[in-house]
Amino acid sequence: MNWRWVLAAISVLFGSGQAWAESLRAVVVSVGDGDTIRVRRDAQLLTVRLACIDAPETAQQPYGQQARQALQQRLPVGQPVILEVQSSDRYGRTVAEVFHGGSVNLSMVLAGRAFVYHQYLRGCDAGAYLDAEAQATRQRNGIWQVPGGITRPWDFRRGRSTVAGRRWRCREVGSYDRAQQLLAQGHRYLDGDGDGEACESLRGGG
Repeated sequence: MNWRWVLAAISVLFGSGQAWAESLRAVVVSVGDGDTIRVRRDAQLLTVRLACIDAPETAQQPYGQQARQALQQRLPVGQPVILEVQSSDRYGRTVAEVFHGGSVNLSMVLAGRAFVYHQYLRGCDAGAYLDAEAQATRQRNGIWQVPGGITRPWDFRRGRSTVAGRRWRCREVGSYDRAQQLLAQGHRYLDGDGDGEACESLRGGG
């Protein structure tokens, strides 16, 4: 067997990011936003990006906060979950479908707290996700209370990808609260691990 050809085919199939299929048991530590959580697996902490969905950004108020609260209700701290791991993203987060009873990712779409992330739907049951979004749209749940839905988070991020003004470093920000304000204003680079919190090293420092 030509293993070089096999490895090349795998690279084309999955792209440059790491990809695999694996089931993990973990416990919820925190919820960063409507599609990002932290979990503990044995002694390891993982940042998990919920696969196949995209929740409103924190700055898309009130929808971003509503999405986070909805996910917190589904996944309180200490909640055991099963992760159906799909890949890792460019931020080093574990991309997974999260299960507690049923699919938490799918339930967020059905409740109108997240969009189906069509660009990254591979690995999930596409039909189930699209049906859930259609039902949420008909029932005008959450983000669908606005006709046509709110601004898609991927469009919102694209519009804020270049933020006017200075580029901050965490040690220059001064306080954890100020860092969160800057994050809400679009300074996403301050959230290095993508868990919804900026400059976590400043926590407890004012």
